[in-house]
Amino acid sequence: RKGGRMFTGIVEELAQIKTIESKVHGTCYTIAAKIVMDDLNIGDSISINGVCLTLAQIKDNQFTVDLVPETLDKSNLGELLEGDYVNLERAMKASDRFSGHILQGHVETLGVILDKQQQEDNAVLSVGLDPEWMRFCLPKGSIALDGISLTIAKIEANIVEIALIPHTLLNTTLGLKSKSDTLNIETDIIGKYVDRLLSFNEDGSELDMGILKNIRHLQYGES
Repeated sequence: RKGGRMFTGIVEELAQIKTIESKVHGTCYTIAAKIVMDDLNIGDSISINGVCLTLAQIKDNQFTVDLVPETLDKSNLGELLEGDYVNLERAMKASDRFSGHILQGHVETLGVILDKQQQEDNAVLSVGLDPEWMRFCLPKGSIALDGISLTIAKIEANIVEIALIPHTLLNTTLGLKSKSDTLNIETDIIGKYVDRLLSFNEDGSELDMGILKNIRHLQYGES
């Protein structure tokens, strides 16, 4: 497996942070893992709670990653403590079966869990987002929470509602999180590219937003 920079949002392992060490220009995390250790090499990319990081060291069943201040500020990795668990996904190989959806491992914003309702073995999560990112969220569309590929069930104002199955609750951080906790958010890359292409003319000027709205209505059934 050669470390690239593309992920699918299918979490391979829930792993524990063993040590957090402060450095002059950031922080070093040492993470204990099993499944992902099979073919990791120094320099490979790995998604940790949806953040693409580079392996700095590997020893036995542990690896280390260095986090710069910007990563700590713009993701929830800066909130983590020794003993906390994180979602891990190795970078996708060209020969891998594609599941989930395309992720870059670039956290765009932080979401906040406003409610988590248990429904027998399932749960429904209500996540509040910064309004500027709602344009990339569609009912039945894809979104990544802490690096987990999920489907948006419902949208109301700047709140997305997501249904969680037992497997997701047992094997990812979402089973451990509760109301007021933060989530790393990466919206659908295809929606962002489409939005960018449709928003600008060839000369770089913006398209009329009424035209853009009509195009979106044809594509997604938006009102």
